[in-house]
Amino acid sequence: MSAPHLVLPPGGPLELPDRGTTFIRHLDGPADAPTVFLLHGWTATADLNWGSAYEALGRHFRVVAIDHRGHGRGIRPPGRFRLRDCADDVVAVCDALGIDRFVPVGYSMGGPIAQLTWKRHPDRVDGLVLCATSRSFSGSQGERMLFGAMPALAATIRLTPGTARRRFTERYVTGRFDDTPVGRWAADEVRRADSVKLIEAGASLGRFDSSPWIDRVDVPTAVVLTELDLAVPPERQRALANSIETARVHPVPGDHAVCVSDPGAFVPRLVEACLDVTRRTAVRF
Repeated sequence: MSAPHLVLPPGGPLELPDRGTTFIRHLDGPADAPTVFLLHGWTATADLNWGSAYEALGRHFRVVAIDHRGHGRGIRPPGRFRLRDCADDVVAVCDALGIDRFVPVGYSMGGPIAQLTWKRHPDRVDGLVLCATSRSFSGSQGERMLFGAMPALAATIRLTPGTARRRFTERYVTGRFDDTPVGRWAADEVRRADSVKLIEAGASLGRFDSSPWIDRVDVPTAVVLTELDLAVPPERQRALANSIETARVHPVPGDHAVCVSDPGAFVPRLVEACLDVTRRTAVRF
């Protein structure tokens, strides 16, 4: 099913040497424009997370977006899902496209991937835009129990026949979408994923904690703060911003799904944040 009412840039598979085949979207943008690299959230895809933003961002930037490992049409790794591998995939894509420096733009799980991209490849990152995200995702006892159970759940699903895996995906992942054209398209996007890798990604997200080093970020940073977020509470997002000396906050009056449910509120703030970071980056050089 094609994306309803969305203008999607060109996209297709990209072979990354010694890593596998991923899927990217790529929009050239204006001549000599800075590059923003879009990193989607857990269980989503590039198109589901960023579909409403491609066109607006493309007026100002060269835009690249990726389906992460195990998600959508991303790499299907033989080993366990690791966030740091996703960060290295970002740089591998840039190498393949001849992009030297760029601004990672991460939403939810994409936030840790953006942070790790800076940590592991600081010579490639001009700035950071961090949306609806945090330094860690296991702050409460309930979250620790949820994420702590995921490795065993992934092991169980790994041994489960394909039909049962599909039932699991329908019940717990795609079942949350409405029976509307947009909802059916979103469910189809999520169905592209490997259910085992999704659970492994959740476990990896639960283990992530950048608080020991995030204060060393030295590039222009914007935090797009979702003010009504129940999945990543606003106080955690603000704590992330307060941990980075260069961070500026761009609030959005929406919940964790605002990028899909209310792009009219989200997209202008996203563009504003990206322009803020790239303008400050230009002043640095």
